[in-house]
Amino acid sequence: MTLSFLIYKVILVLVIFAITLLVATYSTYAERKIAAFLQDRIGPDRAGPFGILQPLADAVKMFMKEEMIPSVSNRMLFIIGPGVCMLTACMTGVVIPWGPSMNIGGTEYPLQITDLNIGILYLFGVISLGVYGIMIGGWASNNKFSLLGAIRASSQMISYEVAMGLSIIALVMTTGTLSLGQIAADQPGAHWNVFIQPLGFLIFIICAFAETNRAPFDLPECETELVGGYHTEYSSMKLGFFLFAEYINMFISSAVISTFYFGGYNMPFIARFVHDPNWLAVLGFVFLFTKISFFIFVFMWVRWTLPRFRYDQLMNLGWKVLIPLSILNLVVTGGWMMRMEIYHFFIK
Repeated sequence: MTLSFLIYKVILVLVIFAITLLVATYSTYAERKIAAFLQDRIGPDRAGPFGILQPLADAVKMFMKEEMIPSVSNRMLFIIGPGVCMLTACMTGVVIPWGPSMNIGGTEYPLQITDLNIGILYLFGVISLGVYGIMIGGWASNNKFSLLGAIRASSQMISYEVAMGLSIIALVMTTGTLSLGQIAADQPGAHWNVFIQPLGFLIFIICAFAETNRAPFDLPECETELVGGYHTEYSSMKLGFFLFAEYINMFISSAVISTFYFGGYNMPFIARFVHDPNWLAVLGFVFLFTKISFFIFVFMWVRWTLPRFRYDQLMNLGWKVLIPLSILNLVVTGGWMMRMEIYHFFIK
């Protein structure tokens, strides 16, 4: 690995990290504006023109608030919990292809931090670790509402990760790879996986709502029952880390959905008109972010449109509806692929 390539990777890591934090910060502003629009309100309009500086004001508020650590809490774990959530949320973006490779001085520079050949396994492994931050924070608070929220979060994630994993197995069967870079590259133009796996996409996006603790599956932080759920006792930037991690997870989930099912950075018909690889990389990056922005809007739209599920309804949906549907999708995908293999065998 040359020094210039190493420097490029470091710069790419810093850029992706900065973009992730920026998107998470301004997702709070977008959510307030979208909620205001759906409820016929104005939303933030005091801090800067159209309230555009409101996220910065919120960040300053989080930094300036008094730090409160309950005397009956486990102090070390209480501090570690939000850090684990934030760390795992930021780690997921390293395997996502943000665009096709750029050509600088005859050298290919991929817009992907690392293209693991087991990228999907890495992604699910890191996502699974995120619940430990919630569990640690909820238990260490020594508060019954926090503990109940943490237990709800862990039960919810276990339930929905099974269906999500089965839907991804069907996708892996059709694509034949665990690499996110290869999955994105194999969807040129409008040959998107959503047309091959529509049921898998539906299951995946429902599970993504549950995995990110977003409404209508926000039972771990249900204000009407649990005060604030697993982060009831948190304040200042520790609370900010929990909230930030949720918006980062929403951003990464939108990026994963776009990559798995909607072609990632690929654009229909654009290759006919643009042949410069650098321009294709820039346009692919912009097009991927357009898709991501759309799915972030869907996350927010659903939150402010649908009512919250009861917890028994949440678990029934996961175990009795989504898992059987994902198994059915797996069987149908396997049957379809076997039929195609038999067809090609007899044709040859």
